[in-house]
Amino acid sequence: MSPSNRPLRTKPTVHDDFVRMLVLETDEQHPDDHKERGSFGDVFDSLFKRAGDEHDPPLGIETVNHFVVEDKGGSVPKVEEMEDVHAILITGSMYDAHGNEPWILKLVELIQTLWQSRPSIRFSGVCFGHQLLCRALGAQISPTPDSKWELAHTPIHLTPTGAALFNHPPGGKIHLHQMHQDHVVFPPSSATTPLLPEHHDRDIHVWGSSATTEVQGVYIRRRLFTTQGHLGFDEDMVHRQIEMRIASGSIQVETDGEELANARDTAEWKHDGVVVAGAILRFFHGDDDEI
Repeated sequence: MSPSNRPLRTKPTVHDDFVRMLVLETDEQHPDDHKERGSFGDVFDSLFKRAGDEHDPPLGIETVNHFVVEDKGGSVPKVEEMEDVHAILITGSMYDAHGNEPWILKLVELIQTLWQSRPSIRFSGVCFGHQLLCRALGAQISPTPDSKWELAHTPIHLTPTGAALFNHPPGGKIHLHQMHQDHVVFPPSSATTPLLPEHHDRDIHVWGSSATTEVQGVYIRRRLFTTQGHLGFDEDMVHRQIEMRIASGSIQVETDGEELANARDTAEWKHDGVVVAGAILRFFHGDDDEI
């Protein structure tokens, strides 16, 4: 990978059958969360290992963490350095997925080039990562209606595709923590990018929606599985991520009070992060290629 002040960190697996996942870290953890749980990539490694242990038979996950924020000592990998990569997950971030920071534009270009030149690579993304992948495929990213925050524990109503992916009954729902004010307005399609031919439109699915966010995740068979919700958050991370956004001024206590109070009240509630991690792991492994 590209030279960086932050070396690659590989988290190995003990299983013979495993998925090797490149985690592109697009932000830093709160210092207390980093002390307790490591980087965002470390959080995903732990979560996916739990999901892999519940897979039948058990399935390993080997993560390679690569920090890409160049302003903070990271680097965006080059295409020629990705020959042995077949599964990529892009993390959440306090940056805007519609922003034009040089590293964000480089990451969008990398995704577009890999999508076209490496059709065997499977992509996943969480929150910022979900939005950035959709942006790379031409979708519009903008603030939610009235710039309303969607925070903490949130029910997500599943489409038939979502129910199949998560092994839920038709019309079911899952719950994830949320931490966003931007959203994907419409999913990618052949109308938004030449990277998706018109005959592929029938294979592009929104897997769930919430009261605030219509596109909670996008699924394209063998290529893309994204989620707006944070599958790796726990109670402490929710509280600390909120405080970081209050400190940065993006959450305003005066105007976002209702959402803020709800987030703090529900931060401890159980959510379906392991369920979603398991579905993404099956996607990477190819178990659900007929969905």
